[in-house]
Amino acid sequence: MWPESAESPAPLRTGLTTGTCATACCVAAAQALFAQKQDATVSVTLPKGKQVDLPIIEYQAIEGGFKTATIKDAGDDPDATHGATLFVELRLSPKHGVRFHAAQGVGTVTRTGLLLDVGEPAINPVPRKMMTEHLKGFAQTYQYQGGFDVSVGVINGEQIAQKTMNPRLGILGGLSILGTTGIVRPFSCAAYIASIHQGIDVARANGITHIAATTGNASEDAIKNHYQLDDMALIEMGDFVGAVLKHIKKVEKTDSIQLRKLSICGGFGKISKLAQGNMDLNSRVSSIDLGALAELAATLGASDALQSKMTHANTSVEALSFASSAGLELADAICQQALTFARKYIPDHMALEVWAIDRKGQFVGKAVDGNIGSLGEAP
Repeated sequence: MWPESAESPAPLRTGLTTGTCATACCVAAAQALFAQKQDATVSVTLPKGKQVDLPIIEYQAIEGGFKTATIKDAGDDPDATHGATLFVELRLSPKHGVRFHAAQGVGTVTRTGLLLDVGEPAINPVPRKMMTEHLKGFAQTYQYQGGFDVSVGVINGEQIAQKTMNPRLGILGGLSILGTTGIVRPFSCAAYIASIHQGIDVARANGITHIAATTGNASEDAIKNHYQLDDMALIEMGDFVGAVLKHIKKVEKTDSIQLRKLSICGGFGKISKLAQGNMDLNSRVSSIDLGALAELAATLGASDALQSKMTHANTSVEALSFASSAGLELADAICQQALTFARKYIPDHMALEVWAIDRKGQFVGKAVDGNIGSLGEAP
């Protein structure tokens, strides 16, 4: 599951996607087959034209082709595949075209709602296109008239996949080969955001009408237990609430399948950031505004002394405790503000609610469709 993010910013490095790694392995294997070259580093052209170099750690002749491998470097992105060994088995075929297969550690699609058909190896369209274009380039250069069979694998991929949303998405047996730009940008988490979108799409395609988007393990457990939700209905959004809101706005406008309800659940501090209109709840992008909490408490009747105390609190949870001790329902009010902001993206045909939890995973606040609700009530 997605952990709650830390509150300590640091310099960050970019990385490369699994799709870029697979393409590099294809390039290395093709060079070994056509040019009898086994370079320690190969160049790959990314979708927007930039060239990057990747190390190749293994060359092995196999029947009908070559096996090559590289190490995935995700930079400073919190990526489960960072450091994993990704390999490709490239075989020449008399049959024209490029065919993709899942080798050890790459999953297979078993549910509708993804970009790929059921039964297909979990190698997404952009990585497929990247590999195909590079292999076609070799075919042209060396006047090769046949086709290619590309088997992509990841060492220990099935175990690594348990740390991702793949099992919940119906991608079984291993990881997905992902990427849209070829670059992993730290804490833009393109692969993770893609998984959020896929989670919503899979839920909708499989008839789920109530989904819950959560910021971490504790919030997921709380909302799951409250409603007894199926795992397919749970969207692990982490800090990326914007990925949820914008995708729902997009798909609910264009598709005939419709969701009926969205529950957003997170720690009080995270929900207070959403209440301030932040779409990324990570500390590198947004901060908790204690002054805004104090101002909201003032509308609930907080004295000047209490407002000052809250403004100078160490954390949002401490500020909440000050308000609660004064009998103020600050968490409900924060949830209401967050709901009002989120409603700008969520269409009117969907019910919407926002829940806040404390550090023990207990509900402390809730708002439903513009009306502050009582804790524990199921709409």
